[in-house]
Amino acid sequence: MIALTIAQIARALAGEVHFADGDTPDTLISGAVDTDSRLIAPGGVFVAKPGDETDGHLFVDSAVEKGAALAIVERRVGADVTQVVVPDAVAALADLAREVVQRVRDAGDLRVVGITGSNGKTTTKNLLARILEGEGEAVSPKASFNNEVGAPLTMLRVTETTEFLVSEFGASAPGEIARLAGLVDPDVGVVLMVGMAHAGGFGGIEATFHAKSELVRALSAGGVAVLNADDARVAAMAPIAAEQGAAVRWFGRGAAAADVRADDVVVTASGTSFTVTADGISLPLRLRVLGEHHVMNALAAIAAATTLGVSLADAVARLETVEIAERWRMQPLGSDRVRIINDAYNASPDSMSAALRTLAQITGPGERTVAVLGAMSELGEYAEEEHDRVGLLAVRLGIQRIVVVGDAARRMYLEAVAQGSWDNEAVFFATADEAFDYLQGELRDGDRVLVKSSNSAGLRFLGDRLGESFS
Repeated sequence: MIALTIAQIARALAGEVHFADGDTPDTLISGAVDTDSRLIAPGGVFVAKPGDETDGHLFVDSAVEKGAALAIVERRVGADVTQVVVPDAVAALADLAREVVQRVRDAGDLRVVGITGSNGKTTTKNLLARILEGEGEAVSPKASFNNEVGAPLTMLRVTETTEFLVSEFGASAPGEIARLAGLVDPDVGVVLMVGMAHAGGFGGIEATFHAKSELVRALSAGGVAVLNADDARVAAMAPIAAEQGAAVRWFGRGAAAADVRADDVVVTASGTSFTVTADGISLPLRLRVLGEHHVMNALAAIAAATTLGVSLADAVARLETVEIAERWRMQPLGSDRVRIINDAYNASPDSMSAALRTLAQITGPGERTVAVLGAMSELGEYAEEEHDRVGLLAVRLGIQRIVVVGDAARRMYLEAVAQGSWDNEAVFFATADEAFDYLQGELRDGDRVLVKSSNSAGLRFLGDRLGESFS
């Protein structure tokens, strides 16, 4: 965090200060901010966030032992550290992030990019960060820090010399993106797609549209909305951008008029090659991240980067250095004999479909497709129908072994069997351990194995085990 006095922090949070011995209102605080006491470093700020299973206030002493110089708390505790008492620690974290970003904006040349969409946020964030790191100091989220805690923690990492802040905005309910984007007032807002991810929380696809459009509404006059021309719902956000006085920059594969587009796409087991055209300039790009669906993420990153003044040639060169999107996202494991694709960090109907299609595309003659599938979470009333669709798609794509894991995903198995995969082509296991034991004996040379589920299903760890077993 940039250096602020205790008085400045307390004023930004509208909090009540209780000083430890030796501290004064003018004492400077400049350490990193965190809600996890285990990650606090000397001089850091610990935010005592109440949780569902525990309470951060119980760990203030641990944070002090790690060297915390300040604690933000909802009630005063007996720790020997200066404390700023606030009504809501999570809201205070957001207030501190807003204060820090605004101070850096006022003092320098910070530009902010916000990214949202039902799928692809983390991959696009990582691709864009790789491009921008070649231009100057850039801050982007670790992993999927995109919620009411993770997004402000990322914002608080900016320094006086940061030139680019890339923020990823996730949400499971209306209003959340508006609150997060409102902390930083993005210069560029990227909307990737509007799909069924979190549809249960939003209450349907139209409500999801309105939630994702909150990022466009957060843009001010002079900002730029980077929109997916191939997604009709995203394209419908263009009038919203116009209302805000923001320009629109289009990316896509199907729209010839898109400002940034891809042609001649070729998918292989080692990546995807295509020609990217931006503002009339065309260059070849070989993306090593597995999956044709990542072409759109790359186009979005290029569209945002070139909006910020990066040349197409530089953007392409930097993207070609990216090997994986993120751990547990289309991550290649195993060996040439048995290749494991671990994509079990997150799942929605759209990303499940894209991953299955990728498995079918990259499996060559004499090789066998194996899909290890778990539940998709946060679909609410749409869960049964969407799990049925995945089972149907797996059969129609000709996936040769369908391994469904967990009671919440059983509908995939039942639908696959109903569609004709009954001769041990589709199997069901209640636990990942049972699935692992089966796969240990079932997998053979030439198998190409996709492991795909939502984070809550835990199959990412099964993917890791398989990768290690067949390496």
